[in-house]
Amino acid sequence: MYKILATIRLSIPYLLFPITYLLFPFSHYLYQKLFKMKLLSLLFITALCAFTLPGTNTIHSFKVKAIDGKTIDFASFKGKKILVVNTASKCGYTPQYEALQKVYNQYKDKLVIVGFPANNFGGQEPGADGEIQEFCKKNYGVTFPLASKVSVKGDDMAPIYKWLTSKAENGVLDADIKWNFGKFLLDENGKLLAYFPSKTTPDSEDILKYVK
Repeated sequence: MYKILATIRLSIPYLLFPITYLLFPFSHYLYQKLFKMKLLSLLFITALCAFTLPGTNTIHSFKVKAIDGKTIDFASFKGKKILVVNTASKCGYTPQYEALQKVYNQYKDKLVIVGFPANNFGGQEPGADGEIQEFCKKNYGVTFPLASKVSVKGDDMAPIYKWLTSKAENGVLDADIKWNFGKFLLDENGKLLAYFPSKTTPDSEDILKYVK
């Protein structure tokens, strides 16, 4: 019995060698296949991200409440440039409503203007949505879309303005809105083009050169 066990013990390396020899090429082949699969998966994920990420950097993913209680879907503006303006009824810049409406009338086939009434600066937009809508229609004949009143600055900033003002979100620029009637211009694909401060009028060449 002892001799049999000794013989088996001595034979083990000789038995394992061919098995190992046979298995190693297969193991190496399997490793190569897994490595290739992992590499292909990584490339696929990278390509997928490259394809989808630009969508997150457009304004077209946003929907906001309109001043009349309906919904403004920015995806419906694809193919047109968009001018987003934070507005107020009791501001020195309020007469810019007239220029905004004029530009909207002239270029409505390729430009949409969306006003966002906000009370962030000087308490110059104190009214409710209905009052603001009536004021704009009565005094300036506004027909371009108006959103429900929002906050465009501070902790309660509306999500769309967080996107507009943060390069980390929009992928283009950081903007610090300092007063009413700041203007964001976006291209036909919903990508941010530029930000203009209050003093830049809607009918200025600085803005219209992008639209003409």
